[in-house]
Amino acid sequence: MTGTAVTPPATVIDWAAAVRAGQRFAPTGPSVTPDEARQVVADLREFSVRAERIVREVTLLGTGLPIGEALVVDRRHWVEATAEGMAILAEPLAARLSEKLTEKLAEKAGDTGKPAKPGKQRGSGAAGTQLGAVLGFLSGRVLGQYDPLAGVEADGTPGRLLLVAPNIVKVERELGADPEDFRMWVCLHESTHRLQFTAVPWLREYFRGLAAEFAETSDVDAGEMLRRASRALGSGGSWIERIQTPEQRVVFDRMMALMTLLEGHADHVMDAVGPSVVPSVASIREGFSERRRKGRGPVDRLIRAMLGMDMKLAQYIKGAAFVSTVVEEVGMARFNLVWSSPETLPTREETTDPAAWIRRVLG
Repeated sequence: MTGTAVTPPATVIDWAAAVRAGQRFAPTGPSVTPDEARQVVADLREFSVRAERIVREVTLLGTGLPIGEALVVDRRHWVEATAEGMAILAEPLAARLSEKLTEKLAEKAGDTGKPAKPGKQRGSGAAGTQLGAVLGFLSGRVLGQYDPLAGVEADGTPGRLLLVAPNIVKVERELGADPEDFRMWVCLHESTHRLQFTAVPWLREYFRGLAAEFAETSDVDAGEMLRRASRALGSGGSWIERIQTPEQRVVFDRMMALMTLLEGHADHVMDAVGPSVVPSVASIREGFSERRRKGRGPVDRLIRAMLGMDMKLAQYIKGAAFVSTVVEEVGMARFNLVWSSPETLPTREETTDPAAWIRRVLG
């Protein structure tokens, strides 16, 4: 193969195609008047700041840090912002896939004796379109999210808080919830996520490092991935885990433990503030939990299962139980030792055994 020219692929995912497809698949609605639209945007910006102050009081984290308003977006802008964050997070895996493809092109060039060049990025465009379809689906369901890698916080560090106004309005109407209460309730959850990353300096890079390590242990052989996926279909348990390599599952367990802690911590805070902040918190929690549990029709439930969204629901439940149990046992100040270092985070097993974490970390 000496002297054979190989042109490496520019990218394995066409992120511009993903955004275009996601925006095309994003659902429309709900119907609001201009005054209603202005009000929900104003509420969410104001409540996001107020919510973080309350979250700091409950969690004892973040004293003295600057607080910025959330970025209130519609579904199309959520797709664009989320694709940006995903591109950053997926960069290590994309690099491995590009490297693998370049190797295959080199092998092909060696066999034919001719310079090997990739096609017109059809694969990356198709991958982008498929990813965009997923983003379009999610754009009608996500109420808000904190992206620790994209955007810029008030102090200049990476990160931004997104609140998806049309979805919040849609769900509050479906639940028959008081709009101000529901908007504050959502802001409490998402502001907790922002505080987790801004108040714990090492957490952002740890999160990014897990993604990089997961990519490093990924099997980028398409044939083997398809064989594992085929074996996973129809088997019990999580298909997402069954298609992973053994090395990946070790990293995945750490990722799941972290996400379970983060989601559970946010859920705990939402309930801990009580009716003094959100008067109808009990009815909102009951209605929202029922909505999470039921999902929608069979197609919706299938897509949710394929995307691992049922796994995310389990994270809320297990994580909230872990946090509540530890806080009740030792108090919030000692619970906060969980944020000391990666070594003090709970393992995946400990998220369902709080006593084990207390023994290991608190002694």
